[in-house]
Amino acid sequence: MIDNNRFEWLSFDCYGTLVDWESGISDTVSNVLRHYGVHTSAPEILAMFSEIEPKVQAAPGYLRYRDVLREVMQSIAPEFNLVFSVDELSSLAESLPNWPVFPDVTEALHTLKERHNLAVISNVDDDLFASTEKALQVEFDVVVTAEQVRSYKPDIHNFKAACARMAVEKQNWLHVAESLYHDIAPANRLGISSTWVNRSDRGGGTRQTDAVPDLEVPDLATLTELLCPN
Repeated sequence: MIDNNRFEWLSFDCYGTLVDWESGISDTVSNVLRHYGVHTSAPEILAMFSEIEPKVQAAPGYLRYRDVLREVMQSIAPEFNLVFSVDELSSLAESLPNWPVFPDVTEALHTLKERHNLAVISNVDDDLFASTEKALQVEFDVVVTAEQVRSYKPDIHNFKAACARMAVEKQNWLHVAESLYHDIAPANRLGISSTWVNRSDRGGGTRQTDAVPDLEVPDLATLTELLCPN
């Protein structure tokens, strides 16, 4: 358990934690495949994504997230003996601004912002997050994107950049995320307190690790009740 009263800053992963990226990913890829008469399950699509995306992000040289998603689609096509069109290769990136926000998120963020500074640390491009931030209906105090720091979580560089911009001592910082691989593991390495948002029927879009959070909650509403009790 963690001492909730000591946190000045809360940082969040975005896609997977605030936004239902698994539905966004699986629906988009499924629609492309269906055009070719291929029907596959969301878990199968997410399993492919969780293996392909980190490999693309870890390749030498930085790629914008738009290009990462294009390479993901490029790698998925041969799995089904297909060749996707230019538009189909771009479909994941184009769909991202429309990925749904989890229904508990906006109210929770507004409540948390009354007592805490809020940050986002996200593996995304600036323009893509800007569209999502409008949908979240909350203005974050600090936003750190992969495009800004030219690296992708779980690289600790992203977290060090966030720490510098927040100007916060680690003991006063709580990181909140869905992905054990992208977020909880590097938080552990840096000694940052972390909360794992382990939503039911979610988690197939990221690699599994043995990282251990300080706190586990089923959604952001539960975390808000703990951090902002009446």
